[in-house]
Amino acid sequence: MMQNLESIREKAIEETKMKIEEDISHFLASHKECPAFQDYLSERSGFFQQIWLNTWLNKVTNNILRSHKKSFLRSKGYEVEGVDKKILNKMFRNEVRNERPFHVREWVQENAPDEQEWETRHRKERERYLKEMEERLTASKRKGVQKEILYFLEQKVEDQELNWYLELRYIFSKKIVSDLNSKPKYKQIDPFALEDKLEEQGMLSNHDFTTVSDILKEFTGSIHKKSEQWEQNLWEYETYQFPYERFISSCTENVISSYVCENLPADILVSYKEIYGRELSQEQVIKWAQPVILKEKTLFFNRIREEYVVDLMELAAVPFDIEEHLSLYRTALEKRLQLKEEEEALLKEKQEEDARILHDIFGQEYSPSQRKGIEYVLHIGETNTGKTHKALTRMKAAESGIYLAPLRLLALEVFDKLNSEGVPCSLKTGEEEKEVGWARHMACTVEMFHEKNDYEVVVIDEAQMLADQDRGFSWYKAITKARAKEVHIIGSENVRTLLLGLVGEEQVQIHNYEREIPLQVEKKEFKLKHAKQGDAIVCFSRKKVLDTASRLQNNGHKVSMIYGSMPPETRKKQMMQFITGKTKVIVATDAIGMGLNLPIRRIVFLENDKFDGTRRRLLTSQEVKQIGGRAGRKGIYEAGKIAFTKDIKKMTHLLTQDDPSLKTFAIAPTSNVFERFQRYYHDLDTFFELWDRYDSPYGTEKASLTEERELYGLVRGTDIEARLSLNDLYGFLHLPFSKKENKLTQQWLDSMHAIVNDEELPEPDISNKNLEHKEISYKAVGLHLLLLYRLGRQTEAYYWERTRQEIADGVHESLRTEVKGLSKKCRNCGKKLPPNFGFPICDRCHALKRKRRERRKG
Repeated sequence: MMQNLESIREKAIEETKMKIEEDISHFLASHKECPAFQDYLSERSGFFQQIWLNTWLNKVTNNILRSHKKSFLRSKGYEVEGVDKKILNKMFRNEVRNERPFHVREWVQENAPDEQEWETRHRKERERYLKEMEERLTASKRKGVQKEILYFLEQKVEDQELNWYLELRYIFSKKIVSDLNSKPKYKQIDPFALEDKLEEQGMLSNHDFTTVSDILKEFTGSIHKKSEQWEQNLWEYETYQFPYERFISSCTENVISSYVCENLPADILVSYKEIYGRELSQEQVIKWAQPVILKEKTLFFNRIREEYVVDLMELAAVPFDIEEHLSLYRTALEKRLQLKEEEEALLKEKQEEDARILHDIFGQEYSPSQRKGIEYVLHIGETNTGKTHKALTRMKAAESGIYLAPLRLLALEVFDKLNSEGVPCSLKTGEEEKEVGWARHMACTVEMFHEKNDYEVVVIDEAQMLADQDRGFSWYKAITKARAKEVHIIGSENVRTLLLGLVGEEQVQIHNYEREIPLQVEKKEFKLKHAKQGDAIVCFSRKKVLDTASRLQNNGHKVSMIYGSMPPETRKKQMMQFITGKTKVIVATDAIGMGLNLPIRRIVFLENDKFDGTRRRLLTSQEVKQIGGRAGRKGIYEAGKIAFTKDIKKMTHLLTQDDPSLKTFAIAPTSNVFERFQRYYHDLDTFFELWDRYDSPYGTEKASLTEERELYGLVRGTDIEARLSLNDLYGFLHLPFSKKENKLTQQWLDSMHAIVNDEELPEPDISNKNLEHKEISYKAVGLHLLLLYRLGRQTEAYYWERTRQEIADGVHESLRTEVKGLSKKCRNCGKKLPPNFGFPICDRCHALKRKRRERRKG
């Protein structure tokens, strides 16, 4: 510390000496006659020590580390822990201000010059001072004349701007005539594709362009540097935008600077010549008048862009006369204004026609029409309160009925239940159809609803799905188009208001349901080692389900599994194992929350957030209630338990808070919409464009049609599009299969080629290698069945239904045999982790990571 102080002191002394020398020079320069050295000492010595003190304190404060300052202050008896930085510096400066001061006056006296040296220095400093003053005076005069010139120009801009433009317009007309008579036209390509040679397509012609803007897009045949980003230069084929912009810029500078030089008052010109010793040049005017000229350049170029080429072609042949060219310009403006009004009128007419077409195509298709003679019965309440059971009991007693389910598994469950209870019931989903003799009841997925069929009772489950952007329209159609004496609609509390808006309040009964079995949130954070019989452990991905099930199995638990991509037949077997007690714990995704009634003692949320296809987000209140409500089963568990692994207070609030009412329902294209669309257009590109432009009615939200658009991109412009009707093509695009699986997308595309070429459908690729292969095979057969049923080939479909059942059995077997052996690996180094290891990285990687953090902090 003391060594540093000494080094800093030496530097402060040198800087102080330099400042004293500067002060002497200033003192001498300010006196006409040479003052005595003693006069300097008398007048300035009071400032000597202040100069030293300022220099010393600044240097020592800025060049000593904070830790050294603390050490120094501790040695002086100060307590410095937790002291603010500013206060610490103040304390330090107070202590070091008198640390070995430099005696400036003594140094000045020791180095006093003799009389001759002093006088010589005075003469030089005085001469320098007088020269500086003269230069400042000259600079002031120059600044003054510059201001006068700029003031003159600024006063003339408003009066002369149009005249300047007319002159520039005439010059540019000659330029464009020359280019259109001599320059080649090039084929348009990607401007950055520099490896491709530009292909000539004849010569430029004024007949090809309406305005100058049209020419600006043409290639000149040269290459230029567009811009620079960091160290990378971006080169591209040059268009006329750039040389014409440069040409207008140069002409603007010349026209304005020429005007100034020719019209500037004589007294300003004389003043300029006296001060600068030369005549005022256009180059000097351009240099000074850049702000004005830059503004005019931009204005003139924008005006030139709007000029009609035919007007400029005619203008070039007329010698420049300001009055004549002004008359021609006004005529051109009038003609341009008239054409613009005509264009705007045509545009308005087109917009009105487009709006009329949009209204005709979509019209009132999505405005709910309340139907007379139907009794609507709303079953509103929480999960696991008997809503669906009551509605189905009424449907079974009716002469005919249909149950519309959100999941194929639920449709299968009702199909089995009704047939086992002596009520003949058929089944229809996108992938299978089972006709039961004499059946007047049917269980379907909601997408299979057909509005022309009549029933005594219709039951629509999980009505809150109305708000789902991609599937919600199926619920809307079922609710508003059902032909029945009674329509029973089952949903959660947050859909009540929306349903009443759709069906009206005059012909509706509302049954409210409350849980008989209470829900209790456990106060202790859940760990996987706490798993017990009757637990349903919920996570939000297939991988997480399998990993968790593997860990539980390796810890001795018998486990069932449920996840969205699992075959429904397999899911049913997994559920039955849990229901019959063969397995004690079930691990599931949020698929467990929709209509699956299981003897669950406790719902465990292993995660509080989920990936929704776009981002990872916290679960919503409705999701927590829907899933958590599955806990408890009357006669088995008289209280339902809910556990969380973290943030218990926050998650409990989501479970208990009131949900905001749903305000919108989803809409999607219908066959009626396509029928009206084909009166005007015949391609799906246009349909998707119109769908985007259509402003759906208040309270509705359009389906995104993202997957349909992506599939359409594979067949656009092919024989598939050419040979299929619009309705048929959209029907194939809309098939409900996993379009993110490349293998399935390719199967769909191959099948479409086979359909339009009247060939046999390619058989789905089947592999029994492992669980993942079996699941993909199941989906492939499912897609094949979707196509067969759509083509009306039911007989052939029966074979593939048996094949699919065999694959589902294989998936069930793989879940029994493979999951336990799933190895967990460190995500950093790939090392195999113990089955019950609770972290994603191994101990070694964790230790290395912690050491790196500690080094960064140090």
